[in-house]
Amino acid sequence: MSILARLALAASIATALSTPLLAAEMTVGFSQIGSESGWRAAETSVTKQQAEERGIDLKFADAQQKQENQIKAIRGFIAQGVDAILVAPVVATGWDDVLTEAKEADIPVVLLDRGVDASEDLYLASVASDQVKEGRVAGQWLVDTVGDKECKVVELQGTVGSTPAINRKKGFEEAIAGHANITIARSQTGDFTRSKGKEVMEGFIKAENGGKDICAMYAHNDDMAVGAIQAMKDAGLKPGSDIYVVSIDAVPDIFAAMVAGEANATVELTPNMAGPAFDVLAAYLKDGTKPEKFIITESKLYTPADNPQGEYDTRKGLGY
Repeated sequence: MSILARLALAASIATALSTPLLAAEMTVGFSQIGSESGWRAAETSVTKQQAEERGIDLKFADAQQKQENQIKAIRGFIAQGVDAILVAPVVATGWDDVLTEAKEADIPVVLLDRGVDASEDLYLASVASDQVKEGRVAGQWLVDTVGDKECKVVELQGTVGSTPAINRKKGFEEAIAGHANITIARSQTGDFTRSKGKEVMEGFIKAENGGKDICAMYAHNDDMAVGAIQAMKDAGLKPGSDIYVVSIDAVPDIFAAMVAGEANATVELTPNMAGPAFDVLAAYLKDGTKPEKFIITESKLYTPADNPQGEYDTRKGLGY
């Protein structure tokens, strides 16, 4: 099923589950990390669409990638007396106090796309992908692709301390473990941004014989990969052939890179985290129904064999 079809299905299910009591009368605060990537912008867009379709009054706060801004926003939502709070946490630690404040105010919190290092009783549910699996899928693709060939990998990590950066690294390393021919030569944060991905890749290329010693580049998100692709091209290298490119998110621009022969694989992260979150909140606020604590979305691999032009066109229509 395509991403467009999945989102349409989620929307139809949401509409069926909603009730007049939980429509315009429900107010939800949403603390978003920022807009550091195309995927993040898509998540924001889809969340707003889902809220509008369900008649939910959504209070939106952009944290500009700073945890202190998120904590301030959450406290503001509590003071406003919202019915529930969604938060996509910028980092994993430092949430105990503000989540405790929400709990004491009887305001359920649902985490979106990232986890926190806090007691599970401080939030109602977490809607996210299996980030370790995402890294494992990316790593397995590389294992299958290079076979017995010696392969030095450079890694662009996400924001230091964030759960995607921690877990996507872990999963990738698990996949290549036992394959001595594949080694991570260099690993550095690109902070999930295109510009930083380009900057860090430029350093990797200079450090690795002008890029000639690099077999593959693994990025924790597509935006960093797109920046790295530009760095390769600027250095006279051919991304996708001189250096394999594998990343995570499945945003439109990585499919455009596939069409151009400049990217090899991406693992999809759906931007529709809010649909399942609104579903569990509606049930919980209606009659106290407790949801599963961890709601896991699909992690699908895409390569140039999967109609990248069609995938690009579909995703461009979803707010990326």
